[in-house]
Amino acid sequence: MFSLMSPTSLLVETPDRIAVARHYVMCPPDYFDVQYAINAWMDPGIPVDRGLAAAQWNGLRDAYLGLGHRVSLLEPLSGLPDMVFTANGATIVDGVAYEARFRHPERAPETLAHRAWLAGGVARAVQASAVNEGEGDFLVTERCILAGTGFRTEPAAHREVQELFGRPVVSLQLVDPRFYHLDTAIAVLDDGRASDRPDIAYFPGAFTPEGRAALTGLFPDALAVGEEDAAVLGLNAVGDGRNVVLPVQAGGLVADLRERGYHPVLVDTSELAKAGGGPKCCTLEVREPLSR
Repeated sequence: MFSLMSPTSLLVETPDRIAVARHYVMCPPDYFDVQYAINAWMDPGIPVDRGLAAAQWNGLRDAYLGLGHRVSLLEPLSGLPDMVFTANGATIVDGVAYEARFRHPERAPETLAHRAWLAGGVARAVQASAVNEGEGDFLVTERCILAGTGFRTEPAAHREVQELFGRPVVSLQLVDPRFYHLDTAIAVLDDGRASDRPDIAYFPGAFTPEGRAALTGLFPDALAVGEEDAAVLGLNAVGDGRNVVLPVQAGGLVADLRERGYHPVLVDTSELAKAGGGPKCCTLEVREPLSR
């Protein structure tokens, strides 16, 4: 079901940042559509151009390959139009996979597709007892795991993840329905695997005052992003420590990222955004220990 490629620990250094080659899992949007509305972005009355979605998805995959990352492919299944958003299928850390348990029944069968791949020996799968939507609400850094709740993932899943992975979990309440998953409101620019200095960008308006205070305490130098860029899913981005792949519509972020020493890589995922997804939603990372 997956075309599996082994991850690599190759480092690419620049004067300011270090890129770590990653292993990503993506699913072609063969059956992508907006057939129901389970978030604020979705409107079944707006047509989807599947050919354009495929071209944009291919552009995203090519961007990863061009940066030296590995991409495995999950076979799309008819009747599951959101399977393209692989990030929601699991959270994988150090060879252990915490399976998704989707809130909405429309997406529940996706878990089985991810489970079938994990059964091939890529990671030890652990079934969740609490509702969670994988990397949509769990963002992994070397310092901690940032965990979202409020619209999809239950707080009980935060406790399960902390016990399973043995990493501190920071719970963050989401309050704006446009930012229904944490990965729409926070981008991990550098997870700290090579630099030991995790770095994030986030939209303060997506969180409670307590959440904003927690993020400020953990990441005092974090990049606070304005609503204009956040509202086009600009934070649904993928960082490797140096390169940041983000939607071209979030042009206001480019100068800020470059000032911090990052290399912005702009892609167009506007057709996929009709279902509330961008680059990160389409990208599940297989995390293995980094050989230094």
